[in-house]
Amino acid sequence: MGVLSDHDPVETQEWIDSLRAVLQHQGADRARYLLAMLRQEALLAGAMPPFLATTPYRNTIRPEQEAKSPGNRELEHKIRAAVRWNAVAIILRANKESSELGGHIASFQSSALLYDIGFGHFWHAPSEGHGGDLIYVQGHVSPGIYARAFVEGRLTEQQLLKFRQESEGKGIPSHPHPWLMPGFWQFPTVSMGLGPLTAIYQARFLKYLEGRGLARTDNRKVWAFLGDGECDEPESLGAISLGGREKLDNLIFVINCNLQRLDGPVRGNGKIIQELEGIFRGAGWNVIKVVWGSGWDKLFAKDPAGILLKRMEECVDGQYQDFKSKNGAYVREHFFNSPELKALVADLNDDEVWKLSRGGHDPFKVYAAYAAAVKHQGQPTVILAKTVKGYGMGESGEGQMISHQAKKMTQEALKQFRDRFGIPVPDDRIAEMPFITLAEGSPEQKYLHQSRAALGGYLPQRRQKSTPLPVPPLSSFERLLQSSGEREISTTMAFVQMLGTLVRDKAIGKHIVPIVPDESRTFGMEGMFRQLGIYSSVGQLYKPQDADQLMYYREDKAGQVLQEGINEAGAMSSWIAAATSYSVSNLPMIPFYIYYSMFGLQRVGDLAWAAGDMRCRGFLLGGTAGRTTLNGEGLQHEDGHSHILASSIPNCVSYDPTFAYEVVVIILDGIRRMIQQQQDVYYYITLMNENYPHPAMPQGAQDGIVKGLYLLQEGAKGKGPRVQLMGCGTILREVMAAAELLKNDFNVNADLWSATSYNELRRDGMSAERWSLLHPTEPRRKSYLETSLEGRPGPVVAATDYMRNFAEQVRGQIPRRYLVLGTDGFGRSDYRVQLRRFFEVNRYYVAVAALKALADDGEIKAEAVAQAIKKYGLDTERPDPWTV
Repeated sequence: MGVLSDHDPVETQEWIDSLRAVLQHQGADRARYLLAMLRQEALLAGAMPPFLATTPYRNTIRPEQEAKSPGNRELEHKIRAAVRWNAVAIILRANKESSELGGHIASFQSSALLYDIGFGHFWHAPSEGHGGDLIYVQGHVSPGIYARAFVEGRLTEQQLLKFRQESEGKGIPSHPHPWLMPGFWQFPTVSMGLGPLTAIYQARFLKYLEGRGLARTDNRKVWAFLGDGECDEPESLGAISLGGREKLDNLIFVINCNLQRLDGPVRGNGKIIQELEGIFRGAGWNVIKVVWGSGWDKLFAKDPAGILLKRMEECVDGQYQDFKSKNGAYVREHFFNSPELKALVADLNDDEVWKLSRGGHDPFKVYAAYAAAVKHQGQPTVILAKTVKGYGMGESGEGQMISHQAKKMTQEALKQFRDRFGIPVPDDRIAEMPFITLAEGSPEQKYLHQSRAALGGYLPQRRQKSTPLPVPPLSSFERLLQSSGEREISTTMAFVQMLGTLVRDKAIGKHIVPIVPDESRTFGMEGMFRQLGIYSSVGQLYKPQDADQLMYYREDKAGQVLQEGINEAGAMSSWIAAATSYSVSNLPMIPFYIYYSMFGLQRVGDLAWAAGDMRCRGFLLGGTAGRTTLNGEGLQHEDGHSHILASSIPNCVSYDPTFAYEVVVIILDGIRRMIQQQQDVYYYITLMNENYPHPAMPQGAQDGIVKGLYLLQEGAKGKGPRVQLMGCGTILREVMAAAELLKNDFNVNADLWSATSYNELRRDGMSAERWSLLHPTEPRRKSYLETSLEGRPGPVVAATDYMRNFAEQVRGQIPRRYLVLGTDGFGRSDYRVQLRRFFEVNRYYVAVAALKALADDGEIKAEAVAQAIKKYGLDTERPDPWTV
């Protein structure tokens, strides 16, 4: 809406004078209320007020409203200077001989103050009276966090010297990695966008725990640090509407707006701070802009006409970056570019003009912003702090395009850096780059440790163990261990029945966290809506349409189910929050997140990898799994590779069960390992929606189910050709049918194996192979798979509903002929029977593959194979299914 012309300036001035009088005598809150009421009245009358997404390009908090820091500024500056220097020294010393190791200097130098104020005044460590604040550190600033921990005495000089040199187990990692520093880092954040996304759901999960009465979390804050360039990642801003909608006032984003990403300006032709302000305000966030340092306050006070603000608003970020790469004289000439503007700084010399800082480098402004953020209620807060990339690096990177890649600094730049921050390093030791410590008993050292003691201890820190929980006995699920008789169920139904038993368990029931996208009814979980309730921070403000039905849609402040909508990344982030609760809140939770398997690891693979790094503990359930199981859905729904993706995550334990009893045994083993023994693994289990009768668990099968293979059915005894048939998921039933074909049509006996986890068999095989490699004088160690097949003659044929690579992983452990069938290629829509014929994994292809293997071994004649191909009507001239 354009600005309307003023046809009555006198009346306009009266309104303005009235507003000023309210501000002067009754304060900003009263003025804000009156403006809100006027706006509401205008809306009701149909006079649409102008929409303003942003506020003026200056600090949100006025100088007279700023909370004052109780700290000792001089001591804090000295501590911060030591940390700054050590952060530089870590990188320069690591790259002294070669730049091969890399590292980042500029990011931390731009945000050093932002972290220092938090560490010094706001961030609580876990203590008896406080669960601890959660800090999502921006990935590239890790040298600064290490530098502070060194000054605190938590890291040694030897560790700093081994930055990015971890193979021997003595170094420290490049970025925040809980897997590599399990007692230090909490959250991996360097895969940009994942920190802000998971921080939002972590804050919501703390509210969930409070709502369910499981933990007190109301005094805890989640702080997420990110860069303005990082906000281009869809994940960074993709869930901010959740923060506003859920009123997550325990969540604070601090965006380091140094205006520069890796190659150049973030918004060279615009203003990233203004853009982000509009986005966050529109999403319901409280926005605090920290644009200008204290030195600018006097200039604003001398400028009632607003020419300075007008100049600030007309400059774009590309210009601001240019100004800060030069000097005071350049700023005077090109920013203060009019007689009126030059008059504002006429009493300042060029050095004083240059020292007019950005807000993110002013301790008073940053403290005031943090103090306002922690007090704010009813909304999450984002602090937009304007800084300079490479602040203090001078000619070696301050405000320059090359800042992010800078790994070295010239001697002259180092001297200027030292002088600028008052660092006690003499000229003759500059080249040596010594690490700075605080003298024992010095005021700085005492102040540092007292500040952290007042906040409960040191950060970052990570809890590695929590209270173990008992595992329900296998007998609790007796019904699922027995044959289903003529009743046909799916493994998904078996899982849901087991989950229903788990949530009723007196010992662990309240620790179960069912997580679903908008597919509960697909997985048969709608019964949990009424039984457990869907978590909602406001409860249920409406009568659901299906209120008269048995399984109606029920939202509740104490609801146990997390229903995340059509949002796999959000649901995965909720799962991560629950799966790390043992560490974050000293409260072990057992999350079960079920989803279409094709929309899991493939879509949120980056989060799944981060979950491994984060040492998550919980269950991922890939429903409707397999390339031929989800009939009718087609190419983008049918999963033939999720287990291959799962195999790439070192601590992801994955299974493809066929029968209900396998599901029960696997889940109980997972609870035992993760929740009772507290092993840092998580489970991926695929489930199918195909219904069929389920047999009872064979005696002695439990151990093999967990290891990844067990003998399901032994073929008839006697002489004659014999094969070993392996299957998993629903294709195991095709393998079972193939065994009958072989016996009835060709008098071939087959031993049937259920291969519940080729991935676990692969890892066991690698372990045995490595042991044998390193112990050449010892007898070769055999894998579990190889030992299982000993004494059972014949070639081995494996068929799965996944790409052939899945079962090919174990070829090296099978010292005999081994044929693999799989579903390589794009999925498609059709009946299951047609899909299995198309991908050549049905019973007929399994039987022909077995016969071909026997023929190649000389056990039968090749004519028998040709006879089977003709008998079963296989098309020998059709194109390869993976090329069609």
